[in-house]
Amino acid sequence: MDNSVQERNVSFFRFEDLRIYGKATDYSAWVVKNLSTPNNEMERNLVNSFCHSSYDIALNIAEGSSRNKSQFEHYLKISKTAIRECIVFTAVAYSVGLFDEERCNQSREFLMELTRMIGALIISLQRGGRRREESDMDADTTVDDPDDALDAIDTNF
Repeated sequence: MDNSVQERNVSFFRFEDLRIYGKATDYSAWVVKNLSTPNNEMERNLVNSFCHSSYDIALNIAEGSSRNKSQFEHYLKISKTAIRECIVFTAVAYSVGLFDEERCNQSREFLMELTRMIGALIISLQRGGRRREESDMDADTTVDDPDDALDAIDTNF
């Protein structure tokens, strides 16, 4: 058995190492690729708003990751708000014919998975915070700090 230590490639921007960030950007790309071409101004507004909300999921994950834990949780909750917006846009896109039934279901499944992943990350951050309080560590350390608990939590979210 090879006992060599595998080097882990860590991104300069640590949020890029979060699986949830990758899944969120995948969803944004999926939305852009799968929406039918709008036929009128109202449909164009729907497409623009839908795309904007899908981008907000990843944008808030990225922004929050540079903050302290409680602020990161706050930004993750804002990401969940963007997910709920995308659920509404999915339903409307289906109603006006910009999504067929299959794409509507795919979008909903993507969004349910993102919701579960963000919820799990929030719980992980909260548990880490309780452990920190018990060990009397500084609760205002930013997530980008190498000594912060982001190193200790599973980044497979």
